[in-house]
Amino acid sequence: MKPRIWVLGAGQLGAMLKHAGMPLGLEVCPVDIDETAAPSLEACDWVTAERELWPQTLATQTLAAHGNFVNKDVFGRLADRKTQKELIDSLGIKTAPWRLVADGISAAQLRAELGDKVLLKRRTGGYDGRGQHWLRSAADAVPDDWQGEAIAEQAINFAEEVSLVGVRNRQGECVFYPLTRNLHLDGILYASIAPLARLHALQAQAQQMLGRILTALNYVGVMAMEAFRVGDELLINELAPRVHNSGHWSQAGASISQFEYHLRAIADLATPAPQITGQSVMINLIGTDYQKEWLALPCARTYWYGKEVKPGRKVGHINVCSHEHSEIVTTLKHLEQLLPPQYYSTAIDWCLEELAR
Repeated sequence: MKPRIWVLGAGQLGAMLKHAGMPLGLEVCPVDIDETAAPSLEACDWVTAERELWPQTLATQTLAAHGNFVNKDVFGRLADRKTQKELIDSLGIKTAPWRLVADGISAAQLRAELGDKVLLKRRTGGYDGRGQHWLRSAADAVPDDWQGEAIAEQAINFAEEVSLVGVRNRQGECVFYPLTRNLHLDGILYASIAPLARLHALQAQAQQMLGRILTALNYVGVMAMEAFRVGDELLINELAPRVHNSGHWSQAGASISQFEYHLRAIADLATPAPQITGQSVMINLIGTDYQKEWLALPCARTYWYGKEVKPGRKVGHINVCSHEHSEIVTTLKHLEQLLPPQYYSTAIDWCLEELAR
């Protein structure tokens, strides 16, 4: 029997993994975490996940108990920001100075130790700006229920936010995409650009950092590393042991997408270096209704998730890719007119400015 690849979680990442498996002849089966029936797995099947944390349900327990759950022990270790930071520190890789929030430590103590601006992050959960709390002044306090449940980080005066997406196969070989420049607004990723020639000087440094982590964890599949650029150095912000939003541009901008790489690694298929097919800009669709006019843009590809539209919710993304700089610029300017007002002076203008640097 041909093995299947089961995905713990059936959100947009699971759907895109399923789609990426079709040309490879792989049967990919995303499973809703609230599914009431236990999935019927065979011993030869493989299990992966589209998320770091999951509740204990019949479906998740069945998947997590399977002997071929790839990277099973990694998910919990990286999902907890304390143990993630400890791993990074143990490998001698730079990250923001931090400490555990515990034993009744006060905001004043944290600011004295880490600096005038301190960011508290819940140890688990929290995404798109959620699960965070700033300590900026004497009036700010550590919430009582965050003791033992959060870490505190020194606020970093960074020049820009970047990310690196890489894959490691079962033979220990690693392949990486070019560094990606990212724009976050209120903690939500709005836009990504790759490649950028000016980031090439940081590529080797980034690959060494993520490569050490992948090897130390004996990881198989795709992982993303979010980082801050401070001068000529990178500091790791966070790690994601899965396909990642900032790698979505690879669906249009590379010969092999991050979703295909992840499946190739799990299924022990070839993972050659990607061919970059053009300049790429990824625009996240945040809380906006579907517009059929997006489909008329010649170098843009729309990915709609089929989710209920809610404020602040990622409901899709658009990849703009071309070898022609002028075509990218023209498409972004047209796209700007087809998106809500918050995109006018933020994401689209930011992309145009970055491309012009």
